[in-house]
Amino acid sequence: MTEWWTYRLDSFLLFSARTYQRLIENYNADVWPLQMVALMAGVGLLLWLGRPHSPRRDRVVFVLLAFAWWWLAWGFLHRRFAPINWSADYAALLFALQGVALLWVALARRGMVRRRHLSPTDPIAITLIVIGVIVYPFIATILGRPWSQAEVFAVMPDPTVITTLGLLLLAEPPRRVLLIVPVLWCLYSGAMGWGLRAGHAWVPPAVALLAAVCLQWRRRLLAQYR
Repeated sequence: MTEWWTYRLDSFLLFSARTYQRLIENYNADVWPLQMVALMAGVGLLLWLGRPHSPRRDRVVFVLLAFAWWWLAWGFLHRRFAPINWSADYAALLFALQGVALLWVALARRGMVRRRHLSPTDPIAITLIVIGVIVYPFIATILGRPWSQAEVFAVMPDPTVITTLGLLLLAEPPRRVLLIVPVLWCLYSGAMGWGLRAGHAWVPPAVALLAAVCLQWRRRLLAQYR
């Protein structure tokens, strides 16, 4: 029997990089033009965040985000990814629960995006949102893959999770429990990407680490205002 220390991450994957890329390509073709709608919604989200705070704005942002997580749980992870990856259904369950949590945030009186004062972490949060909405769709072409394999916010997990982390960093008061599923997915995605030898495998784990550090920093800053 082969010694356990000879195994690598790709030894535990049931699919190849080409299979996963083909899955994304077929999925994008089947849901088109959802990508364009999601991209416009993401840009609109960025513009809306520049408006003065209002409870209505906050509710709309988090309700739409909750629906994005539910769609990914069912439309991508369960229907598309699970047939080639048994763990995807467990991820789908977590995504569905995260959608419920985000909807609770949208309807609760507290936990919304309240910009009472600027925080040093706010530019980082906005940067994460820009990466998830604007930058991430271009990663496929940067790595030499076709546009048909682009990963778009609210259509694919990684950009949606990164955008969500950015929004959660803007939330006041910060709620660490809402970061659990996004951070777990970032670590999972990074491990899978490393096993598939994807050039951007480091991005999700790096974002998760940055978000965790910024959230802790933000909580300490908020404590000073009380």
